[in-house]
Amino acid sequence: MTATEGVTGLEHVLVLSDDIDRAAEFYARTLGLRIGDRPRLQFTGYWLYAGPMACLHVGGRASYRAHAATLGIEVPARLDGRGPVDHVAFSAADYAAISERLERAGVDPIRREIPGGGPRQLFFESPDGIRIEINVPAGARA
Repeated sequence: MTATEGVTGLEHVLVLSDDIDRAAEFYARTLGLRIGDRPRLQFTGYWLYAGPMACLHVGGRASYRAHAATLGIEVPARLDGRGPVDHVAFSAADYAAISERLERAGVDPIRREIPGGGPRQLFFESPDGIRIEINVPAGARA
């Protein structure tokens, strides 16, 4: 297996909250993360940074849920055993290679391209129901 056939790292974790201000302050205070820049997304939230990396995203549960529905992704209204973490995101360098790898594994992901030069994204669930997101930079191999 080459480095471009699989994921290349963990990107971020999205935590859903009914009170994003309280949640962001909690993570900043308890973990030493810094609240920083966040692109204009279709749901409310914060990005928290460890150094240069926005490793923890806090999203407003209701607004994220409404946005996710437009993508065909179901998000529970309240915690129901799934937990407060919505998904784990990884980065990859080669969209075709990671897509083929998923296909070989029998995974049919939801595909999305972020407008304005953002990454191409793949969403799917693990056998345990954990949502996985893979981001491939826009300029990466097709």
